[in-house]
Amino acid sequence: MTHSTAVQPVVSLVRAVSYERQALNAALHDVLAPLGGMEAVVKPGDRVLLKPNLLTGARPGKECTTRPELVYAVAQLVKAAGGQPFLGDSPAFGSAAGVARANGYLPFLDKLDLPIVELQGKRYQTVNEEFNHLLLCKEAMETDVVINLPKVKSHVQLTLTLGVKNLFGCVPGKMKAWWHMEAGKDRDRFGAMLVETARAIAPNLTIIDGIMAHQGNGPSGGEPRLLEVLGASANVFALDRAMVELLRVDPALIPTITAAQRLGLGPDLAAIDFPHLAPDDLSVADWKLPDKLVPIDFGMPRVIKSTFRHFYIRFIKEPLLAYGERSISQ
Repeated sequence: MTHSTAVQPVVSLVRAVSYERQALNAALHDVLAPLGGMEAVVKPGDRVLLKPNLLTGARPGKECTTRPELVYAVAQLVKAAGGQPFLGDSPAFGSAAGVARANGYLPFLDKLDLPIVELQGKRYQTVNEEFNHLLLCKEAMETDVVINLPKVKSHVQLTLTLGVKNLFGCVPGKMKAWWHMEAGKDRDRFGAMLVETARAIAPNLTIIDGIMAHQGNGPSGGEPRLLEVLGASANVFALDRAMVELLRVDPALIPTITAAQRLGLGPDLAAIDFPHLAPDDLSVADWKLPDKLVPIDFGMPRVIKSTFRHFYIRFIKEPLLAYGERSISQ
């Protein structure tokens, strides 16, 4: 897997008002143009992981997952560039296929014959020895190209969840709860773990879904917010920094931002090239953060409960729902 870098990080921001196919395709073309288009990222024959935010099997109107229309449009561009896209995630509860089904993905995936892959963990050498026991999915680490497709959301534990946090989905579902227990007592250390995960995976491209965002008590308990923003960059840390500025949130409140700066990965805003719109051109003054933050760390009882919930949803609830759908269709 290769990772494109530039001396000066480029963050492309455009206004995007809807998920209607023609408007979305035009916005994607515009946001990717300064980066060389999809052809600069994907070469013929490349296997391309599309990593959306498939948090939970919430109803689509909740707007706490990456919209399937965006994933579909990006997959079309990957195929047009000669790539072989597949969808992958490892939700905290249930399977990627089950969560995708609940969020209305299947009609879009079926149109493109786009496979869904459950991300499985394997130990990989990371840059930071402190986190070398971190399990990362082999599908992200061994594929040719990773395209990160996060959602703009407030988060009751981390204040905001953007591109870096979305890559925590490349840690197997049941392992996430253990990392909350192992590193969650220290916000700085948890932020560093998320940043090192992002650095190890090194996404080739991040396209952030901020057309309809999720504010308030996220990642799932908040409310939809029309933000009308689409952003893209080869540098996930620069894109996150730009989005924090756009939302007018203090960077010091975001553990992933402070950790990226501390580790020398997060650029200053002045060092970022904005070929289209700057954060100030799209900024909002009334973005809602969580009412209050809750602890990041999970105690052992919660980890055990979380693990059992994951297995119940994935191996009992989801198969029963799928069986019911097949019975109705027959």
